[in-house]
Amino acid sequence: MAKKTGKKYQAAAAQVEARPYDLAEAIALAQKIRFAKFDEALEVHLRLGVDPRHADQMVRGTVVLPHGLGKTKRVLVLATGDKVKEALDAGADFAGGEELVTKIQSENWLDFDAIVATSDMMRSVGKLGKLLGPRGLMPNPKTGTVTQDVAAAVREIKAGKVEFRVDKTGIIHAAVGRASFSHDRLLENANTLIGAVVRAKPSAAKGKYVKSAAVATSMGPGVMLEVAPFNSKAL
Repeated sequence: MAKKTGKKYQAAAAQVEARPYDLAEAIALAQKIRFAKFDEALEVHLRLGVDPRHADQMVRGTVVLPHGLGKTKRVLVLATGDKVKEALDAGADFAGGEELVTKIQSENWLDFDAIVATSDMMRSVGKLGKLLGPRGLMPNPKTGTVTQDVAAAVREIKAGKVEFRVDKTGIIHAAVGRASFSHDRLLENANTLIGAVVRAKPSAAKGKYVKSAAVATSMGPGVMLEVAPFNSKAL
């Protein structure tokens, strides 16, 4: 059975032509046809020509968006000793050691958007894998969230650092700002994200890398993108 959509969604979708748009045009259209009463995120969706079941075709990484996401992330740092003060001085919302691991484990406490951990804390953090993993909160050296330089990690996250990771269907979903941002800010953020994904192309990936792409607001219809520019060169 086809999923029913509301009249506002249908009216917005009717303004999207069945053709690929260039990125600047697509973002402008997505902003124009938004209809939700809240300030939606603008999202980029990229279907890649990779098989994420193979480790050598996994695509993941981080990138700092030049204009942030329009929302300051709450950052938790799991560390000990002087690293706790370093984290708090850098702007971390919460910082501590075993007591915070226990709080997460016993109280299901999740009042944060990102976690940074020092390497010596990872044995304890490992206990939280089933809770943090499905939420995308598990610290990882590949994304710079397991580090001894906790201050730099906190500042990057606060500045608009986002993580991207291909899902099991070969698609990357990532927000690049709020729909209320200026068009130029959204375009620069989107280009920065897409450029990072293009540069993260695994050497094992063969054929067309970006197979299809779209932008959309959180509640709005997708606007298909021309993918030739993404496959011709790194942005």
